[in-house]
Formats: sequence, structure tokens, C-alpha cells
Amino acid sequence: MGTRLKVLRVFKTLHRTRSTVFKDDKRALTAARLKINEEFRKNKNETSEENINKLACQQREKTSNVMPKISSDTLWELAAAEVQNRDTRCGEEDGGEPVSERTVFLMGSKAGGKTSILLRCLDRDEPSKPTLALEYTFGRRARGHNTPKDIAHIWELGGGISLSDLVQIPITPVSISLRSFSVILVLDLSKPNALWGTMEKLLQAAQVQVEKVSSQAQRAKLEKSKAGAKHQTSVHPAARVLPKDYPDRELISPFPVSLLIIGSKYDIFQEMNSDKRKLVSKTLRFVAHYYAASLIFTSIKSESLMSKTKSFFSHLAFGLDRGKTVSSDSTKPLIIPAGSDSFSQIGSPPTTDVDITSLHAKNPKDLWKKVYERVFPPESTSEQQELKDPAKDPQYNEPQIDAMRTQKDQELEQYKRNAAKSWKGLELETRDN
Repeated sequence: MGTRLKVLRVFKTLHRTRSTVFKDDKRALTAARLKINEEFRKNKNETSEENINKLACQQREKTSNVMPKISSDTLWELAAAEVQNRDTRCGEEDGGEPVSERTVFLMGSKAGGKTSILLRCLDRDEPSKPTLALEYTFGRRARGHNTPKDIAHIWELGGGISLSDLVQIPITPVSISLRSFSVILVLDLSKPNALWGTMEKLLQAAQVQVEKVSSQAQRAKLEKSKAGAKHQTSVHPAARVLPKDYPDRELISPFPVSLLIIGSKYDIFQEMNSDKRKLVSKTLRFVAHYYAASLIFTSIKSESLMSKTKSFFSHLAFGLDRGKTVSSDSTKPLIIPAGSDSFSQIGSPPTTDVDITSLHAKNPKDLWKKVYERVFPPESTSEQQELKDPAKDPQYNEPQIDAMRTQKDQELEQYKRNAAKSWKGLELETRDN
């Protein structure tokens, strides 16, 4: 290949890389274009073929560093790595402190308002759309004037409990070990019958995955530091450490990472019967305190509640102060930061027609579950099983595709019937012979 053609190919490759890496970032696109062009103009009078080949190799290495092979990493990992590298370079050039990165995993009730709450917390004025399985976005926030922006990697799980297996994608050894990881659980207060089941299934799935990857990260770290050692002690996942004065510290079971429980659609919930509201409120207070989590009730129709919700979100996403407001009155929206409640303040489960001693609960959490489900029986699992097939989920409705799918399903059924008839005819002929 001619020297001129080699240089031209490298030049085009660099610009394609620039367009891919800095897509939608106009300032970065312009800066990268000017830099690339400047480098090539600076060496345009170079005549030595040896030097030209060296310069071309250097540019190819830069391209390779920015865009690693797709086969070795997922697109999400490539995107996260590039954002991290870019902001680290900016911090080093500015001489400022390194950029902080945190990961927030949002999950909860199906159609419970997760996306609407997230968009408001990120100050994005755009209509919310149904979440397709698992979606990623990010938020950025500057600590001050002329300072690098901190980054929040945000994952949102759709489909309620039907897609709980997908927790393994955002909860990885990298997200747990290198960044501050937290979980936000959004529960639809307007559907109390599905509330406990949603909470229990999703928290269990997330907790199992967090403990699994934490154990893997700890084991890998220990093997690396003690390579060649004959005796190695067993490794356990790093537990979340609570302050010594944390209320009921010996009686609770802290979630392995920071947890925020959001009760959504409070505007509908407040129209519910007062006794039922009290049971839901006290039950969620117990659950939040049991897991050492924060709890807040909110509604996207209330600016004041969304402002307080945003403070809790920003505390997890960017490390900002979440405020000191506390409200534990069941007749008002609950706002209870982690560590602000206690079992003595919560009291026992509110019951009127149930003898608690007859419930045979294994532990306090099981007792609260039994009392709660006496008043709010869990929904039948038939709907939940049907949602295992996303093609039948109304939130993913595509009229043209669905019509074609229906037609093909009918053709398949007709084919099955015709095939069955032909087999029966063949069987009768065989018997006659």
C-alpha cells in the first residue's frame, strides 16, 4: 500500500473513531476534529517514509486505546470506560481532583412511575416512556465553578418482578468494587396487594447478586495479594458497616448496599381508607428500618414531594446532603432517612380482627408479612406468569408487528391441525393394510 494511502486511511479512521466516541457531544467533537487536523498538518511536510510509518503507527495505537475490540467487552463497558477515561484526562489537564463516579440501580413496581421520577430527579423535561427490559442513562453534576462533573451511572429495570433475572447486568464486580453502588426500590402505593410481593422478590434478587459479586471481588483480591500462599482463609462478602449508635443495630439485617425505598403515586394512596393507609405506612417503615434503608412517599404531581425525593436521589447519585426533614406521621407523606426510625417508634403491626399469636411467624419480618397479606392478599400469579413473554405485554404494543405475529400464529395453528389430520390418515391406511 502506498504511503499516502496509508496516511489517508489512518486519518479517516481517527475521524470515524471521533464521531463514535463523542457522539452527541458537540464540544468534544469539535475539539477532537481540530486536534486531529492539527496533528496531521504539523507533519504534512514529512518526507521520510520511516518517520511517516512511525507516526501512522502512533495514531493507530491511539485509536485502539479509545476503541477496544468489541469482542472482548460489552458496549456498556466500552461506554463506561470511555466516559471514565475522558473525564480522568480532563481532571488531570485541569489539575483538579479526580471525577467521582457512582452507580444507581432503579427497580420496582411495573408501571409504578420509576421513569417519571428519574426524569424529574435529573431535571430532564421529556415525556416518559415504558422501560424496555433494562435501560441505561447517566447524570452529571459539577461540584462548583470550573470543576469536573461527577458522574452517576443509572440503570432502570422495567417489567416489575418478571425481569428480576436481569439484576446481574448492572450489579457486577466492577460496579460494586470501583464505584459507590446503591439501589432505589420504587413501590406503587396505589396497588397495595402487589406491594409486598414486588418488594420481597426484587430485594431478594438484588441482594443475592450483590453478595455474589462482592464475594467474587473479595476472593479475586485475596488471591492476587496472596498468590502462592499455601493456606488461604475463606472469603466473605464485605458487609455494610453501620455506626455503633444506629437504632436497633443488633436486631436489623442491613441491605448490603445503600437502599432507598420510594412509595410512588401518593396522590392516589391518600384517598385510601385510613386504616389501610396506616397498615401500608407502618409496614414500609418496618421494612425500611429492617434493611437500614431510607423511605419517602412521593407523587410527580407534588412539587414539594418531588423536591425532597430529588434530595434523596442526589445523595445517592452525587453524594449531596439529603436534608434533615423527618416525617413519620401515617396521615402525611413519610420522609424517613436511614437511622431516623426505630422498632419502638414503629410499634407492632396494626391489627383489629387478627390474633397475632395465632399467625405462627418465624421472625418479626414474617409476622409483618402475614398481617399485611391478611388485609392485602397477594395477586394471583397467572398474570405474572403471562408477563414472562414480553410479546404479550401491552406496554410493548406494536400494532403492525403484532398483527403480523397474530397472522403467523394462526398459520402455525392451521399447519399443526393439517399435519395432525395427515398423520391420522396415514395411521388408518397402515391399519387397513
